[in-house]
Amino acid sequence: MEKLIIIGKIIGAHGVRGEVKVFPLTDDARRFLKLKECYLCGPNLEKPEDFVCVSSRLDRGNALVKFDGIADRDKAELLHGRFIAVDRENAVKLKKDNYYIADLIGLKVVDDERGDLGTVIDCFATGSQFTLEIKRDSKKNLLVPFVKVYCYEVDVEGGSIKCRLPEGLYELYD
Repeated sequence: MEKLIIIGKIIGAHGVRGEVKVFPLTDDARRFLKLKECYLCGPNLEKPEDFVCVSSRLDRGNALVKFDGIADRDKAELLHGRFIAVDRENAVKLKKDNYYIADLIGLKVVDDERGDLGTVIDCFATGSQFTLEIKRDSKKNLLVPFVKVYCYEVDVEGGSIKCRLPEGLYELYD
């Protein structure tokens, strides 16, 4: 497991006083309202730099964040495309049967009927649920709804997800 958890992506500058607009990569954008110490990094947590959030507010589903030392639009523009991450111990505590996307990536997916399907390479929102993208050897990637009825057991420590694919789904990708 990674020490850092990505919670948002900076999608641009906002105004002239150094605020940045952040697209939340977390279930609850209100978590930015309590943000203090964080890191700005690349999409794979590369080159993390310490930053301190001095204020934040929500605006139409995005967070507007002001960092210490970023006082104007020009400096804010330089942060475009960076990701905001927090230490795992400062991350929002999850409810039972909820997982950080970062913890799902790399897990092996095993179907009751077909055995090893491949490895999770992405997890993304599709409407009201999440979907796992599973990389398979020399076949098209498989997309599986990440809901309890199909993905019934997640073992992050053991590195696997047990599933029962919906009827006909596997055949769509063959």
